[in-house]
Amino acid sequence: MKKEDLRIVFMGTPEFAVETLKALVENGYHVVAVVTQPDKPVGRHGSVLQPSAVKQYALEKGLPVLQPEKMKDPVFVEQLRSYQANLQVVVAFRMLPEVVWAMPEYGTFNVHAALLPQYRGAAPINWAVINGETRTGVTTFFLDHDIDTGRVIMQLPFDIPDDADVEYVYDGLMHLGADICLQTLERIITADGHPETVAQDDSSLHPAPKIFKETCEIDWSKTAKQVYDFIRGLSPYPGAWTTLVAPDGKETVLKIFKTRKTGKPTTAGKGSITVEGKSLLVAASNEWLAIEELQLAGKKRMATHDFLNGMKDMESYSIK
Repeated sequence: MKKEDLRIVFMGTPEFAVETLKALVENGYHVVAVVTQPDKPVGRHGSVLQPSAVKQYALEKGLPVLQPEKMKDPVFVEQLRSYQANLQVVVAFRMLPEVVWAMPEYGTFNVHAALLPQYRGAAPINWAVINGETRTGVTTFFLDHDIDTGRVIMQLPFDIPDDADVEYVYDGLMHLGADICLQTLERIITADGHPETVAQDDSSLHPAPKIFKETCEIDWSKTAKQVYDFIRGLSPYPGAWTTLVAPDGKETVLKIFKTRKTGKPTTAGKGSITVEGKSLLVAASNEWLAIEELQLAGKKRMATHDFLNGMKDMESYSIK
């Protein structure tokens, strides 16, 4: 098979997927169409429709864009079929029905931001950092009936420094995802559409479910290392949060974006507060954790020393 023989449909929505689509275009692959989510209502009244990052890039490059509400819609399925793609590439998209993923003769492969079978699910980057992993990576695999379970084509590792937040890992995997896509296509071309694959081992799995607001609440009864990893695994978005209680009992949501392990043991109750100079310390189960960047509800994100300048009697506050 020659590179020119491939007719590719690309499927993706967020910025993470754009890097891979860009790599396909800039490396001369024939992307015949792009499938992405419908435009999203934004603004106070939802009167403005915001196109996805993938759609914006596709339109800039003059690529046909499909935005189905339902992936099983017969009109969409026939429209997709009309592009006569022999391969589909999926990055950060939704679950596909068999009528879609099985359509091309060479199948559909996904670029997943984890070393499968670990961290199957919607938020693999966040959960890898939350769980204190020192290494993650990207995987390409052929889609099948279940989520993220298909046969693996290849994997590339990515190291996670102890001080890295999810934004750092996201950026790294975004670029690595583009690299592995190109390498996977080379394997597919060399193997005439049928590269060697490996079945996933389903033992001892760490899941990566979708993250909701309640998922992001900090549990101060955990160790300082666990809280530290939890906060950086949600920073800068969606942001870990806790409840700050004023002396008069008024409660305010406090987002925390960056902390520092102090190594100072504590027997204070979970969530206890103390101030040392310009440092705000909060007690986890075993030691004090220094808060370095935070944001009160309705305020801007700021460094802790600026926050303390505007807060009096901070030690009379508590964390719920």
